Amino acid sequence: MNDLEKRSFYSFLGLYIVSSFLFISFIGYWYYAAQKNALKNETYYKLQHIADMKAGDIIMAHMKGIKLKESIVPDEIKLALIDTKGKVVYGKLIEPSIEKKPGYFEANGYNIFVSDAPKEHLDIAYVVAQSNSLFLELKALQNSVLKVIIGSSILMAIIAWILSKLFMKPIRQKVEQIERFINDVTHELNTPITALTMATSQALKQESYTQKTLKNISISTKQLYDIYSSLTYLNFSSPKEEGAVVNIAELLQKSIVYYQPLCESKCITMDAELEKYIFTIPEAQLQLLFGNLIGNAIKYSPRGSIITLQLKEGVFIIKDEGIGIEPEKQKEIFKRFKRGTEYSGGFGVGLSIVKSICDEYGIKIELDSTLNKGTEFRLRFP
Repeated sequence: MNDLEKRSFYSFLGLYIVSSFLFISFIGYWYYAAQKNALKNETYYKLQHIADMKAGDIIMAHMKGIKLKESIVPDEIKLALIDTKGKVVYGKLIEPSIEKKPGYFEANGYNIFVSDAPKEHLDIAYVVAQSNSLFLELKALQNSVLKVIIGSSILMAIIAWILSKLFMKPIRQKVEQIERFINDVTHELNTPITALTMATSQALKQESYTQKTLKNISISTKQLYDIYSSLTYLNFSSPKEEGAVVNIAELLQKSIVYYQPLCESKCITMDAELEKYIFTIPEAQLQLLFGNLIGNAIKYSPRGSIITLQLKEGVFIIKDEGIGIEPEKQKEIFKRFKRGTEYSGGFGVGLSIVKSICDEYGIKIELDSTLNKGTEFRLRFP
């Protein structure tokens, strides 16, 4: 990955991890707060219930004149009885300094419930129920929630890493396509520019020009213009052209004349049979459509071969005797930056432009190709 991709990757990763951690922490805090509140209520009512039961035993023993029985309470609860003089007559106070009055208190990790329900029967003024179970349960709950948050955060970090990789994969592919596209365009531009440079340098040295020099300059200029036209079409910010009623045969004939010098340089013959067909489309786009198909046919055809062009009843056919396209690549040949072969250069946008124009104007495109025998494209105009 380049620096820009790394920054994007780690920015997405960091944002995902931080947002996920905050979300998990919020859920953990909310769960802890809800459980804490529930445990507090449970502890309060448990201590109140035990204190009231003990007070009931005291009142019953006083009324029946019997000895107060030992109460059976959970191990985590400590009972204490305080007489009317404020002395502890049974059990032990966890916090001796607590106020001798009814209420609910917290001290030294214990929850303390003081009840005056005995109403001074048997000279007992208060029953005190004490327990540290809430403190221990909250501590265990804190540890559990913390472990879940840490474990979930680690899991989310792993998921974030995987998602970041998946998120960056199409971007990486697109960057690779753009880098390859730039390299291919640079390579494509190099050929006509070099030819132009050599032709003009030769003309300047000789202080004259030959028909061959002019022909080389013309071919190189047309190649540059074709590249420029394709790149201009790829500029989506360009305003859309208005369609015009055109005779396809006339425009096709102009394209044949335009590419004739390039055919002659490779000793390729173009055999055309064209009949009039009227269609509404911007001329520039129709020329770009035919230009890409004819240019590709010339580029991938061997020297001395024949390119057949036919326009009949709204169906345009162009057939070459070139290298052909592999069957598995025919499905992707119309995708942008996809090339059927590395032979003879190219930068993988010509046929995608053809497909785009056909889709825009309802033209059906068909392809038949056989390796080392040739390729045939059919355009069916509506």
